[in-house]
Amino acid sequence: GYETEHYDLSMTIADRVLLPAVRAASEDTLLVANGASCRHQIMDGASRQVRHTIQVLADALTNTDGK
Repeated sequence: GYETEHYDLSMTIADRVLLPAVRAASEDTLLVANGASCRHQIMDGASRQVRHTIQVLADALTNTDGK
């Protein structure tokens, strides 16, 4: 539930484990989450960009420089 009426509870729960772990991760750590609400929760709570798995896979498939 990432609806408006559940936002505060959602962020309280995220602040228990998820958001502290994200905040502790280095800036170059790739953050990946499939759910739109999960990505928004991380962006709202930790101000970090989060990619969808498909975006990461698409980047890997189109990367031609061997890295």
